[in-house]
Amino acid sequence: MGAVKQTIDDIFLVDDDDENQNDNKYLLFNLGREIFGLKISSIIQIVEMQKITEVPDMPHYIKGVINRRGKVIPLMDLRLRFDMDGREYDDRNCIIIVSVHESFIGFIVDTVAEVHDIDESNIEPSPNFKNDSVKDRYISGLGKIGDEVKILLDVEKIISDKDLDIEK
Repeated sequence: MGAVKQTIDDIFLVDDDDENQNDNKYLLFNLGREIFGLKISSIIQIVEMQKITEVPDMPHYIKGVINRRGKVIPLMDLRLRFDMDGREYDDRNCIIIVSVHESFIGFIVDTVAEVHDIDESNIEPSPNFKNDSVKDRYISGLGKIGDEVKILLDVEKIISDKDLDIEK
C-alpha cells in the first residue's frame, strides 16, 4: 500500500489553480478478482485497517465506526455491499475514506491497486442488465485501459440507501 498511498498523497498536493487535474483520475482497488475504480476527487484518504467499533442495528454491510482525527467515520464493507462473500480482514485490507454531501464514509476494500488516468472518451456507460444485480446499480461506467475494462463506481449510489442516514 505504501507506493500507492504515496501516489495518492502526491495527487492531493497539486495546486488549487488546476481544479480539473483530477477529473480523469481513478483509484483502482480489488474486491476478490474484480477491479473497481473511484474518482480521486471524492477520496479524502486511504488508511490501513484499524480497530472497528461495532454499532448495533446497522445494515450487515456497515461494519461499525472508526475515530479518525477526531471524526467518527462509518465503515462500509464493499464486498458485503455488493453481495459478495465476506472474508477475514488482514494487513492487505484498506479503508478508502470518501466525502459525500459533506459527510465522510470509509469503504473497506481487499487491496488498493493504483491510480490511473481514464479519459472520458474511454469510459462507456454502464450496461443496462435486466437482472439488476447489486453491483450493476452502483456502476457509473466502464473504463477502458488498454485491453482491460475497469468497473467505475458512483460513490453517491453506493451510499444511498433507505437504511443509511447519509443524505443530500
